Parts: sequence; structure tokens; C-alpha cells
Amino acid sequence: MEENKEKPDLVVWDKEKGYYQKGLSYGSNLSAPAINLENVGGWKQSNAELANKNFKTKFDELKEEYDKLVQEVQLNELVYSAKYNFTPVMGQVYHLYSKTDDTLFLSMISPDSWNQKYLGSFKLDASHKWSKTEIQK
Repeated sequence: MEENKEKPDLVVWDKEKGYYQKGLSYGSNLSAPAINLENVGGWKQSNAELANKNFKTKFDELKEEYDKLVQEVQLNELVYSAKYNFTPVMGQVYHLYSKTDDTLFLSMISPDSWNQKYLGSFKLDASHKWSKTEIQK
């Protein structure tokens, strides 16, 4: 059996070649140049800021889309809660009014034809959603 001699940690030892330092890409003794790690703090900081900016932009876009959706739902609830005695036709403009007792009603009569509290004009689209529209004069 081969004699197992402990070699110091700073010495590179191979059974076939013995001590060899040329095979290493770094120094292996105390007098070798120090191994200095790159300072990646600046890189990490700038990339973290870019990532946070991208997240914030995406969040703002989603929040804006959410706010539009909430507004659309509220508008549809308002129109669908109004009273009307006809079947709305898709693409046709209807006008929303409020009575003196604050009940809402939908009408085909334009606001310049009578004196009612006018709240807005709406169209029903193919997906059965009401959208606010401008009346053409």
C-alpha cells in the first residue's frame, strides 16, 4: 500500500506529476497575487433599478386598465338599472335621464327635444355592453 502523506493545503499535488502549479489558472501559494472579486454592487444596483422601473410601469398599466374596467362596469350597472319599455337595438343611441325622484330611465328621445335631467347618451354593442357616446347634432 502506498504511503499516504498529508500535503499542505497550499501545495498542488497529483499522484502522477507530483507538485504542479502550471495546471492552475490561479496562484496556489501565499506569495501569489490575491484573488480579488469584482465589485458587482453597482451592476446589481442599476439592474435592480431597471427591473423595478419595469415592474412599476407594468403595474401602472394594469392599474389603468383595471380602473377603466371598473368605470365600464359602473357605467353598465347604471344603464342596466334604468327603466325602459323597449328592447334596445345594438348600435342605436339611447339617452339616460333622471326623474325628479332620482329614478333613472332610458329613452330614444334626444335631450334637445324636451326638458329632462340628461345624464348621457349610450350605445349597446355586440357584446351587450353599454358605452358612453357623444350625441351628434
